Amino acid sequence: MPTRRELANAIRFLSIDAVQKANSGHPGMPMGMADIAEVLWNDFLRHNPENPNWINRDRFVLSNGHGATLLYSLLHLTGYPLSLDDLKQFRQLHSKTPGHPEYGHTPGIETTTGPLGQGFANAVGMAIAEKNLAAHFNRPHLEIVDHYTYVFVGDGCLMEGISHEVASLAGTLQLGKLIVIYDDNGISIDGNTQGWFTDNTPARFEAYGWHVIAQVDGHNPKTIAAAIEEARDMPHKPSLICCKTQIGFGSPHLAGSAKTHGSPLGETEITATREALGWAHPPFVIPPDIYAAWDARKLGAGLALEWQEKFDQYRKTNPILAEEFLRRTQRKLPNDWERKNKIFLQTCIEKNQPIATRKASEICLDAYAKLLPELIGGSADLTPSNNTWHTLSKVFEAKQPDGNYIHYGVREFGMFAIMNGLAIHGGLIPYGGTFLTFVDYGRNAIRLAALMKIRSIFVLTHDSIGLGEDGPTHQPIEHAAILRLTPNVTVWRPCDLIETAIAWKNALENQQGPTCLLLSRQNLPTERRDLKTLPYVERGGYILQDCKGKPQAIIIATGSEVSLASIAFARLTEQGYSVRLVSMPSTNVFDQQDASYRESVLPAKIEARVAVEAGAADFWYKYVGLKGKIIGLNRYGESAPCEAVYAALGITAEHIEKAVKKLL
Repeated sequence: MPTRRELANAIRFLSIDAVQKANSGHPGMPMGMADIAEVLWNDFLRHNPENPNWINRDRFVLSNGHGATLLYSLLHLTGYPLSLDDLKQFRQLHSKTPGHPEYGHTPGIETTTGPLGQGFANAVGMAIAEKNLAAHFNRPHLEIVDHYTYVFVGDGCLMEGISHEVASLAGTLQLGKLIVIYDDNGISIDGNTQGWFTDNTPARFEAYGWHVIAQVDGHNPKTIAAAIEEARDMPHKPSLICCKTQIGFGSPHLAGSAKTHGSPLGETEITATREALGWAHPPFVIPPDIYAAWDARKLGAGLALEWQEKFDQYRKTNPILAEEFLRRTQRKLPNDWERKNKIFLQTCIEKNQPIATRKASEICLDAYAKLLPELIGGSADLTPSNNTWHTLSKVFEAKQPDGNYIHYGVREFGMFAIMNGLAIHGGLIPYGGTFLTFVDYGRNAIRLAALMKIRSIFVLTHDSIGLGEDGPTHQPIEHAAILRLTPNVTVWRPCDLIETAIAWKNALENQQGPTCLLLSRQNLPTERRDLKTLPYVERGGYILQDCKGKPQAIIIATGSEVSLASIAFARLTEQGYSVRLVSMPSTNVFDQQDASYRESVLPAKIEARVAVEAGAADFWYKYVGLKGKIIGLNRYGESAPCEAVYAALGITAEHIEKAVKKLL
């Protein structure tokens, strides 16, 4: 039987060899954390390599994702469909082993990591999801949701500000099944961290309300196992296990040095490391007895079967709950989704009063929360401003884990990344609100949601200069364009209740990436349309008002500026001009339509075009061409009432009217 050190060395040398072959990568962390990983994965982690998506598996998140070869080695050794050839293709084009772990790309990867701290935040979301689903579905002696979330973090993760945001919230929420293991090696890229990271980390986490186990020998399997056991026995506190490790462990000349962080060891040092650790095997060779000791397929299948038997019993006594659990965890919408949507949209058409689209969003939430109990919302301390609270909202907190609303506090980045963890876990659809201008605080989490193609819904209110008096610090200019240019992100900027309802419907149905809903603070009139128009609204851009015959010019508007364009359209029509008004609530969705539909809305021969949006102007050249006119902004706003700001910055019906006439 191989020793524990030999099992850990299998991780070390697969990682060393993969990095060396690629001539690129980070061998130091896998070498330093191999002993911890061996204990966690062999003694504690409940998972099933033959079914990586088994819903009750423990989650393992590698927040310090630069050490990806550690995770790839673990997946390979324990029996996931990740071959030795895959490891040999580390960091190569189209391989299953990219430079950082990618969710949805490699079996067994729970989340995309690399930007430090975000994996930690995702894990907080996963732990919230476990606690929430357990509260909803578990019954005495039939606990179908019962798993831990384990996280590896490094010094870099804990230096990032997001770690403070999410650790604070996790302690408040008493996430007892969240266990974070800190690779306390005192080394980052620039060298010894004593020059820039002298925090008392144990005291910091104790202040957050965590259970902290300090000064654990990260190369002693017994002390590691004892610490994990202790953490698992703390049901009302998340745990931080601080493991003292040596980066590049086993390397005779480079261990403990930043030189092992992000560079291959080199053939000479690898040979010396093999000798130092007593590893006599050639590159990428793992002895059969070590493979056998690592293989988790039989145990994993047994755990999954045991759970399935429990679920079958659960299904007999709780058939309705069981079917709901399956629907939610399989990410399916209810069977009557389309029918009830049509009813709701009909009621929206019948409403005809001015309304801010943030308020329209609240109306939508009231309706959709009744259809989708898996909706879990929140706000970064802007609930009454974002209108993210609905009639069925109930606060999620330590003593009320069945709640569906999270008060995130002023933690935009943490909120977005926690939402991603909720979405990845399954069984829940997260949405969270803040002001559009504050998307800057958390945009990298939106980017990772896009990269992972997950259903996170970002409710971003106060979407323009229309918020008025708060002034340019709060008035977004470039933000809508940045979000629209981010691959896999769908942006909706609706002009009224109908467009808001369709935006929400699209967001809830969209499982190919995150959705950003850009919503107004100010009231907007309801535009005239009927049921026949609704399918066209869903196509992202459509003819809202048209002339008889061929138009001379086209006005394209979005969001709160549609009402201004509608006034200009009416005036131009009265003066005998033939004009078409196109509302484009989602440029992303419109661009995905077939060429014939796009041509029917924006005929290529009509070059007289005016685009209107109270935001970055340059984005709209793709729709108006170089001969068209854009009424937008290339400057920051002003502090004044909404109408005064619009007038001062030249975004008015009069300016639209003049622009069309000038083109004609």
